[in-house]
Amino acid sequence: MITVTDLVDSLGSGLLHTVAPGRDAEVHDVALAEPGDAAGQPGELVLGVGVTDRPGALDLLKRAAGAAAGGVVLKGPVASDPQVARTARRLGGPALVELQPHTSWAHVVWLLRGVIDRASAPDTSYLGAPGPHSDLFALADAAAEIIDAPVTVEDAQSRVLAYSARQDTTDPARVSTIVGRRVPPETLTHFRASGVFRRLARSNDPVWTPAGPDGTLPRLIIPVRAGGEWLGSIWAVVRAPVPAERIRKLGDVASVLALHLLRLRAEAGIARRVSAEQLRVALREGTAPTPGREADPGLPAGPWRVVAFGTPGGNEDVRGRLDLWESIARRFGWQQPLLTDLDGRLFGLVTEVPRDARRVATGASAGAEAGTLDWLRHVLTEVRSHDPGLSVVAGGPARSADQLPRSMAEAVELHRLLAAGRLPLPEGTGTVLLENAWDAVVVERASAAVGVDTGLLGGPLAALRSHDAEHGTPYLPTLAAWLDHFGDPRSAAEVLRVHPNTLRYRLRKLEEAVAVDLSSPRARLALRLQLAAMGETPPAGEPPGP
Repeated sequence: MITVTDLVDSLGSGLLHTVAPGRDAEVHDVALAEPGDAAGQPGELVLGVGVTDRPGALDLLKRAAGAAAGGVVLKGPVASDPQVARTARRLGGPALVELQPHTSWAHVVWLLRGVIDRASAPDTSYLGAPGPHSDLFALADAAAEIIDAPVTVEDAQSRVLAYSARQDTTDPARVSTIVGRRVPPETLTHFRASGVFRRLARSNDPVWTPAGPDGTLPRLIIPVRAGGEWLGSIWAVVRAPVPAERIRKLGDVASVLALHLLRLRAEAGIARRVSAEQLRVALREGTAPTPGREADPGLPAGPWRVVAFGTPGGNEDVRGRLDLWESIARRFGWQQPLLTDLDGRLFGLVTEVPRDARRVATGASAGAEAGTLDWLRHVLTEVRSHDPGLSVVAGGPARSADQLPRSMAEAVELHRLLAAGRLPLPEGTGTVLLENAWDAVVVERASAAVGVDTGLLGGPLAALRSHDAEHGTPYLPTLAAWLDHFGDPRSAAEVLRVHPNTLRYRLRKLEEAVAVDLSSPRARLALRLQLAAMGETPPAGEPPGP
């Protein structure tokens, strides 16, 4: 199911805007408000088609609240009326959503029903089935007939969504665009330098570009917009100026295309939310998503690793981090990245390729399959050259779905240690695996179990801490350095920046101050764990002693 917030976010602010979130209920259908009747049912989104004033809006909100409807959609400016907004917040029931004033209700119903159907049946509308994708090719053919020229339909990122069957007038750039499903970089540079994309983003007017380098033919470009937002464009190869009447008809096609592009974007957003929720359940409960059809296989074949992502400065905006890492994953070839947010952290699920099955490639993992751990390490190495604050920690391998919560818990431990500065980040890769940091995790777990809130269990450290505080002695860091260096006075003294004889003197005075048996291996282990729990590490810059 999809909530009102999910629905609004998926269609975008160019069409819908949430005025009052209400209880953010799930939505399974759309209903038109009829005067005098109950306004919807539980789980319905009520459309106030005939509501144009404040009294009508207030009445519809109260009726919808009484019927426990999921939300109410009203056109502006009545939806943003302060009294209407206050009433919606006071009722605390249906969400109040504002629709752009000049939008057709018929188009909105088509869009909303398509997205809701997609959310409730995510295994429908695959490639080849009737849906927005096949409609885009039909619209490209219609545009080609109008203008008597070959046409491509592209989104705002210059990705080819559809193209006309007629491609008799072509140039190398068009061939590369259709074959690669994306405008070639050198062609993009040419059009960008000509100011084409700047004009498309700011204006509804058609754009004419003359012939360019390398045999690039002239283009007529029609922007596709909805609610002021630039969604994509129609590109036609034309050798001569096009009559105004044909350009007007192309504008009508662009209006229809806008609805399809909105629906495609919304369905992509819904698919991402469904995938994220399934992965969230799998990580929390250790149950793999149930496959729908052959095209919806759930999780890829294991074993897997749960990874936690880090960003510069510990960015708290988990949604922003999700968008960032999804963009990175797609840019490097992972078209359906398994990413989700959980408890304020961002997680991913990558495949662990067995060592004997890994591809041997020049450049270490450059040929790894997208979505694998080797691929992720290669990607992180690439992006850290521009953003060194990015990092990834990976829990241990999970060979079945019920082991996913354990792998996630390990990733959380590593992420916490890294954020606290108690775990060094390897140079270059920025990736920490559990097997490379297991000792830090063991010490962290043991230190947490030992704690320091129980009087240190009657051991000598409480007395040593008091002695250091009262007399200014450095017995705690001295003991920590000596334990860390296997009792070697020279290496321990070097860390403390004192003479070895000074270290021996401190140890003798330490044993005079408290009763402690440093010859016992168990006592040394217990002392070091307690020191770790206290956060005691040898200081790096203590000046030399006498």
